[in-house]
Amino acid sequence: MSTSYDGLQFPIHPENHKPSTSSTGKQIIAEALATVDHQSSVDALAEKNWRKHYPKYFKALVTNGIREQANAIQIAEDGLRKAHQSFEFYRHEQKYVLKDVMLLPTETLHTFKLQGSSQAAPEWYVPYRGQKLQGQALLDQIAIWLAAGIIEPSHAEALNAAIAHPEWFDLSDRNMVLFGAASEAGPLTWLAKWKANIIAVDLPNSRVWNKILSTVQQGNATLYAPSTTQLAADTPFDVLTEQLGANLLTQTPEIAHWLAQKPETLDLAAIAYLDGEKHVRVAMAMDAIMQYVSEHKADSSLMFMCTPTDVYAVPEEVISASAEKFQQRSQGQKLLTKSIETISRSHFFQKNLHNLIASDNGQHYGIADCLVVEQGPNYALAKRIQQWRAILARHQGQHVSINIAPSTTTHSVTKNPLLKAAFSGASLFDVEAFSPETTNAIMAALWIHDLRNPNSAANPEVKLEHPLELMMEGANHGGLWRVAYLARTALPFAALYGFAADKLPLDKVIQKFKK
Repeated sequence: MSTSYDGLQFPIHPENHKPSTSSTGKQIIAEALATVDHQSSVDALAEKNWRKHYPKYFKALVTNGIREQANAIQIAEDGLRKAHQSFEFYRHEQKYVLKDVMLLPTETLHTFKLQGSSQAAPEWYVPYRGQKLQGQALLDQIAIWLAAGIIEPSHAEALNAAIAHPEWFDLSDRNMVLFGAASEAGPLTWLAKWKANIIAVDLPNSRVWNKILSTVQQGNATLYAPSTTQLAADTPFDVLTEQLGANLLTQTPEIAHWLAQKPETLDLAAIAYLDGEKHVRVAMAMDAIMQYVSEHKADSSLMFMCTPTDVYAVPEEVISASAEKFQQRSQGQKLLTKSIETISRSHFFQKNLHNLIASDNGQHYGIADCLVVEQGPNYALAKRIQQWRAILARHQGQHVSINIAPSTTTHSVTKNPLLKAAFSGASLFDVEAFSPETTNAIMAALWIHDLRNPNSAANPEVKLEHPLELMMEGANHGGLWRVAYLARTALPFAALYGFAADKLPLDKVIQKFKK
């Protein structure tokens, strides 16, 4: 068949010859629900406005996952199976199903090695509002975040443990694979300071590789990078930036085979991000590679970073805190929000979800629905695929680090004017958005904690009361779980405040709103 497509793609509609993202998304979510909630599965397939109403079905995934522990595993298995059967891979004008892509003939990827120039000992600190927090200063800030409901207790415990164990940060014994190594929210900068063996996978792009090579050169780590050509050890820097790299979307089987052939134990981190529907495609590429490598190297570990703007099962205590915050609103806040809720016909300032769901493990859990409709169903699907892989891999005995990272003012976020303004105004609802350098330091340390601490939830030998507790542990949601209102119904007001705060002195307004 003749086609201009190359690499991993959404299924192409046979009539208009265009990818159908909504149809594919609906089918995957419907399949994930089919065994555990037949009616919701049927409704998802029939949904006419998927882009607007998709949160309903993602919430159904979590609701049904809570009720029975086996449901959480079933949903992950069915969703991933459908996804791998749905996505297509194009090469040499031929179409293949993604699940079969690892059987294709592949070109060899070569490895280039670069040793960092620094002899400095590994060091960890957290850059925060112009300060370098370490030791007691960092312990104090962690306590402030915890008291404010910005982070969960298990997140504080993990960071405190990292402070108490500086020896954890010598990573000369770890081989850490970064899919999307140059990612703004990724841990490259820190791994380069911690003697890690960094296996970097990113696009063949001179700007990308200039960043990766420069970062590693300045540090004490060792870089291993793929290339389609064999490169000499003394290859000039400018040639390396043009020759290194591999494309996750078009060289999926090559990358998988290159990694699977390495004799060392690998720690695989899915941190690549692309805009729009490409984010789902790169999530599927990473998932296919992780699955293949894990099958061939059972001692591999997996790492994911969740977004706080998703829907999660949460402990009963979180729901109690949100309900208490709703009850304790100031009189001024009650009057203002009630007026806006009435005028908007209940579109704004809806009370957060405070009901509890009984699980077959004898406990009750709530739901933190922090999905932001403006981010779209493709973003939600990409992140759900990663949750499914994490849940299933840990269930099968694999070491899995998956933690919720706080809302972060990365370029991909702030280039959306609404999200940028909303995070600027988030403090109105006791939500904190972190700078990229702060998030990077925190999440890199959390990954190391999960690899080093045998009592971490990442360790499959540590018993969890429910599979969904894997995402509850170590969460830094920036306060979103504990707000008084359904997050997406308060977002527009936060955005208005954020827009206005850039132009006007609104300190008195925020004080009146909170008191």
